[in-house]
Amino acid sequence: MRSTVGRVLRTLSGRYPLTMLGGWKADDEPPFRHLIGTILSARSRDEMTDRVTDALFRRFPTPRSMARADRRAVQRILRPIGFYRTKALYVTEAAKRVLRSGVPRTLEGLLEFPGVGRKVANCILVYAFGQKAIPVDTHVHRISNRLGWVRTRTPEQTEQALARLVPRRLWPILNEVLVAHGKALCRPLGPRCDACPVRPSCRRVGVR
Repeated sequence: MRSTVGRVLRTLSGRYPLTMLGGWKADDEPPFRHLIGTILSARSRDEMTDRVTDALFRRFPTPRSMARADRRAVQRILRPIGFYRTKALYVTEAAKRVLRSGVPRTLEGLLEFPGVGRKVANCILVYAFGQKAIPVDTHVHRISNRLGWVRTRTPEQTEQALARLVPRRLWPILNEVLVAHGKALCRPLGPRCDACPVRPSCRRVGVR
């Protein structure tokens, strides 16, 4: 199975345009932007998150300016995305923490930030710091189960199962590859299996 996983990831790697986070990494965006943007990405499409993050950083480009920002001004910028009032609180509080001690480089340190769960924390470790971690969002959870790599019910179970299965050297590309694949072909409904380059290695679990 490990050899199959490696072959699938290598086949899909570089096949699609970069995701939002992959683009930020390629542009060498600072960890603070990764932190704030990934917090904002929860339940929001990448295109909208990218646009709103740009607007937020144009107005408040540094941790200091964002920490001191008027909450209502932040809310107005974040209004196009979901849960903008809660996210305005998260980003201003996160900026205050960064101002005091920087962006943590550990999972435990990141999980202490408001609005940061395991997926967000692992994304920051991978995309901002180049560390070996496995961020699991809905795409990674769905596709890992569809391929037959894991049989899990929750993203946290999927993370644990993938950590045992996927060679550690491939952890940093796993999220990027599966998220891009999920957006392009392996969709929740109506996956384009006829056009999938890894169909011979896919068990198509749950696909009718």
